[in-house]
Amino acid sequence: MSDFRPDQIEPKWQAFWQKNKTFKVEEDLSKPSFFVLDMFPYPSGSGLHVGHVEGYTATDIMARFKRARGFDVLHPMGWDAFGLPAEQHAINTGTHPRDTTVKNIETFKGQLQALGFAYDWDREINTTDPDYYRWTQWIFLKLYEQGLAYIAEVPVNWCPALGTVLANEEVIDGRSERGGHPVIRKPMRQWMLKITAYAERLLEDLEIIDWPEHLKDMQRNWIGRSQGAEVDFKVDAGSAKGLDANIRVFTTRPDTLFGATYMVLAPEHPLVDDLASEAQREAVDAYRKEAATKSELQRTELQKEKSGVFTGAYAINPVNGARIPIWIADYVLYGYGTGAIMAVPGHDERDWEFAKTHGLAIVEVISGGDVREAAHTGDGELVNSDFLSGMKVKEAKKSIIAWLEERGLGQGTINYKLRDWLFSRQRYWGEPFPILHREDGEIVTLPEEQLPLTLPDVERYQPSGTGESPLATIEDWVNTVDPRDGTPARRETNTMPQWAGSCWYYLRYIDPKNDEAPVDPEKEKRWMPVDLYVGGAEHAVLHLLYARFWHKVLYDIGVVSTKEPFQRVVNQGMILGVTYQYFKTPAGEPVSFKEVGDRQDLSPATIPADKVVWKNDVPFHPEHGVELEEIVEKMSKSRGNVVNPDDVIAEYGADSLRLYEMFMGPLEQTKPWNSRGVSGVHRFLSRIWRLIAGDEGLSATMVDEDPTDETLRQLHRTIKKVTEDTEELRYNTAIAAMMEYVNFLYKLDTVPKSAVAPLVQMLAPYAPHTAEELWERLGNEPSVINAPWPAFEEKWLEDDSYELAVQVMGKLRGEITVPKDADEEAVVKLARANPKVEEHLAGKTIRRVIFVPGRILNFVAN
Repeated sequence: MSDFRPDQIEPKWQAFWQKNKTFKVEEDLSKPSFFVLDMFPYPSGSGLHVGHVEGYTATDIMARFKRARGFDVLHPMGWDAFGLPAEQHAINTGTHPRDTTVKNIETFKGQLQALGFAYDWDREINTTDPDYYRWTQWIFLKLYEQGLAYIAEVPVNWCPALGTVLANEEVIDGRSERGGHPVIRKPMRQWMLKITAYAERLLEDLEIIDWPEHLKDMQRNWIGRSQGAEVDFKVDAGSAKGLDANIRVFTTRPDTLFGATYMVLAPEHPLVDDLASEAQREAVDAYRKEAATKSELQRTELQKEKSGVFTGAYAINPVNGARIPIWIADYVLYGYGTGAIMAVPGHDERDWEFAKTHGLAIVEVISGGDVREAAHTGDGELVNSDFLSGMKVKEAKKSIIAWLEERGLGQGTINYKLRDWLFSRQRYWGEPFPILHREDGEIVTLPEEQLPLTLPDVERYQPSGTGESPLATIEDWVNTVDPRDGTPARRETNTMPQWAGSCWYYLRYIDPKNDEAPVDPEKEKRWMPVDLYVGGAEHAVLHLLYARFWHKVLYDIGVVSTKEPFQRVVNQGMILGVTYQYFKTPAGEPVSFKEVGDRQDLSPATIPADKVVWKNDVPFHPEHGVELEEIVEKMSKSRGNVVNPDDVIAEYGADSLRLYEMFMGPLEQTKPWNSRGVSGVHRFLSRIWRLIAGDEGLSATMVDEDPTDETLRQLHRTIKKVTEDTEELRYNTAIAAMMEYVNFLYKLDTVPKSAVAPLVQMLAPYAPHTAEELWERLGNEPSVINAPWPAFEEKWLEDDSYELAVQVMGKLRGEITVPKDADEEAVVKLARANPKVEEHLAGKTIRRVIFVPGRILNFVAN
């Protein structure tokens, strides 16, 4: 085989790796450990696209590199396989979600193996495997025992027509994605996890991990820590049918209490029924019904007009006794804070807009603006605020909090935007809760020895119609007894969300066969925390926050030894898809994008990238010849710009795909896909192949000779560059360094094998199949992954000569190449041999020579 044939090389080495379990974790305690992890993939029916490949290739390079550097490397893969898509497919087709999941996993696994990723497949895990979710259930029991799991009535997306609860992503503009039916917000019984109990620790421990600062900021903003005060506003009983109640609010600006002129409650607030007067009852009920049809996004971020309804009741401002109206408005959410706010329209833009819309009072309490024209949100002195007047804001906050606490009207406190985690779904395809509801109302847990509680096999996966999970209809599974005393009981029919299995999967990779514990303590201490975790930025908040929360709970109960699960996190950039656009007339005639102008009769049409005809780097329609416009967008089926890695591998090979994705640019950067770029990298691999193995065995240029000093300098500089850049995930520049070295080798008449073997070793993490074949051709035993990484020597990094600037009377007149050890006499001789320098010295007398080795030579002459 003299030609470069990836279609023959790659299957050969994939079979070799599989047969010899080349990537099996050694568990060699004499070596340092390195745990490199990919974010848990969901095995969808559509398989991988080239965007997925980027992150997986990045971790694979690091795993192979670290192993060559002497580390015992854990680089595993598994499947986050519970979830809505498989269940929806089951509802539509009657196929068991388990069967769909198995088929999808086979597709994904085959694609990953075709890319040559160095996974230890003996550690493969699957969240739908009862041996795995037994321990997910066990962790839930620990959360319950710690008081961190509880049941609450929580608003959910309820679709009456479909008879089911929908996830947020299944609701579009207030209607179900499937069928377009109306969706309302309806309180239902849900399991919640008390992540808020860990809010402060989740914030503090961001300081001890190596994450990008923007990622930490996203988590800080999601947690949303704010200092302020909780204040009680007494309901004016005379306006609320004698109601004796307080409305508690949290405010970060207690200094503005004298400016509070009205209150706003969330429509779902439990006091609304009691507050609504007879005159306002109809308007209040209608408004609450309308609010129930809106998503939280519609009610907050997208809310332009500040709508609301007066309840008819009033509250008493605790600082001045003023009687202020109580309104309801959908921009206040019951799940945030206390579900009620005090409104200070003079100094809050949202409150000002609401007050202006509804004719409510606006009072200035911070000087420096004109509250008749706009809310003043800047600093200033307190005015119209009794004993606070004249104070600065910071001083006023302290004074008013002390005043409230003395009188039992409020207290200083810290609040968080973070809400407790809604941890249940009304679905079949998820982990069952190990919970029993006794007929006497007591909630009890299953004994640990009865885990796992497995899903029953069913014939129908349709929603129950009542909002409960389909499990509620399986009477012989739901109806059971409390194993402690035989009391009749019903199983919990909600299932856990898909997040559950992905919260702790990294730990199971460490010890996947353990049937005594989630993970062996000694193995956990050796491997944790994860050294490098790579995945998409879309998981920057929820998955990472949830996993950190579970890990801290496991730390508190002694299951893990580290406070944080992931020491370093890197988000790879998105790879964008490319299509090529032209336009059509109503008659179907093609028109180039350049000829559209002001025409309104044209409709856009696209051509896939692989159909384009290129002329002088300009894209044209393959049949009509019109010039096309390049459109770069996120990859999606609907846009028709998804690139299947199988197609790229079939044409260019897996190594070319891997190398191209790493060469496109910095790992974290967003980059457009360019199929022509793959062919360029493929040519680079072909050049290496011809250089080393251009004939049946080795190229005729390969010789057993010692390299020249210049070759050694080029080699060791390349080793240093590739080593440092690979360590820092600067893969694109590491590849560029290898390309430069190959260019250098091509200039040699003969190429020493000892100058090529290190190149193959450096190439191995990036293009492993090609490197394996070349390593063997060079006479080495496979696998190259077992060969120690080449080391560079400092002595070969230095030049034995340097470029020196030569001046005459302070003006640059030329440059010369000077031996590193040359003295002044030798340097002057070299300089005077330079024609340009000698031209400016002609007829002059040299009065003085200024020589600074390594920097400058200056002739002073007249």
